[in-house]
Amino acid sequence: MMSSTTTSITSLFSFTSPAVKRLLGWKQGDEEEKWAEKAVDSLVKKLKKKKGAMEDLEKALSCPGQLSKCVTIPRSLDGRLQVSHRKGLPHVIYCRVWRWPDLQSHHELKALDCCEFPFGSKQKDICINPYHYRRVETPVLPPVLVPRHSEFNPQHSLLAKFRNASLHSEPLMPQNGYSNSPGSAAESGSPFHVTQTELRPVCYEEPEYWCSIAYYELNNRVGETFHASSRSVLVDGFTDPSNNKNRFCLGLLSNVNRNSTIEHTRRHIGKGLHLYYVGGEVYAECLSDSSIFVQSRNCNFQHGFHATTVCKIPSGCSLKIFNNQLFAQLLSQSVNHGFEVVYELTKMCTIRMSFVKGWGAEYHRQDVTSTPCWIEVHLHGPLQWLDKVLTQMGSPHNPISSVS
Repeated sequence: MMSSTTTSITSLFSFTSPAVKRLLGWKQGDEEEKWAEKAVDSLVKKLKKKKGAMEDLEKALSCPGQLSKCVTIPRSLDGRLQVSHRKGLPHVIYCRVWRWPDLQSHHELKALDCCEFPFGSKQKDICINPYHYRRVETPVLPPVLVPRHSEFNPQHSLLAKFRNASLHSEPLMPQNGYSNSPGSAAESGSPFHVTQTELRPVCYEEPEYWCSIAYYELNNRVGETFHASSRSVLVDGFTDPSNNKNRFCLGLLSNVNRNSTIEHTRRHIGKGLHLYYVGGEVYAECLSDSSIFVQSRNCNFQHGFHATTVCKIPSGCSLKIFNNQLFAQLLSQSVNHGFEVVYELTKMCTIRMSFVKGWGAEYHRQDVTSTPCWIEVHLHGPLQWLDKVLTQMGSPHNPISSVS
């Protein structure tokens, strides 16, 4: 007699078409079987309308090392595809099914040159051939070469400006970046001639926790700091008693000083934001129905904005908020300008983000501490790299302490 379990499995697959079953044979990973089946079933219905599309997909999946044709589906209005209760980008969904089950975001994918309809091209059709995309690799950052001798004049205007700077001061960095000339910081006198043997290499190391996140209401810190080990982190307004390591749930946090404005703002955080750390770059995606606001000196420098500019990220949009390679370039250049200029880069390793309510030049709230709900993200890798470089450089001309 057939067991009830066998019967249920048989009934499940009795509704699955042979084409779907065949394509599921190339599925990677063993999680979310039902979701993968629905995703493939949805795809098969679309591909059957195009002559040869099913055959092209099967050839790509069965011969991954060989050149294959684009397999396309029509782009939806918002570019996303609904599978069961979840919406996602089509190329991400099918790369996840057939190649990388741990894939989290389109930021982790780059289209190959052979692909004629990549997602990023904004054409009316999107290629979902998983072998027309590659996973973004984290670039290896070159070590920073720290000179044993100082090459800067202590009276240099940048450093004089730094001595008078406060926590919320204007940036020392010019908008067009540092000079590439090692001796350019000295306005008078000749800089030391540095030989290769006088340079100490300081390498970047990836920490266990790539960032920590602290939550604030106005100028009050609320709750414990969240330490992120996962490269994909959600910060939302819900409660999650399961203590998920990938989620920082602000709904769980209590504050006796909370006023009605804060309460109202917290109710609108909703799905909040998604932080991705991919290929040496940090992205912020707004999942909330309300906008989020970001102040990132690294992002501002890259776009030529003023260092303290606040960027608005509308619902459904994302922004690259930190680039390790840009930071490495600035750090490598700044070691030739002295301890204080290197220390100034610590400000670049902290990113502030507010929910629902903005601040800055366009708002009556001039400072982030005037916003009802906001977070501060500390990037551990860059901070620890800075700390090691500053240690190698020795004491500054003016006493100062590093915060890591």
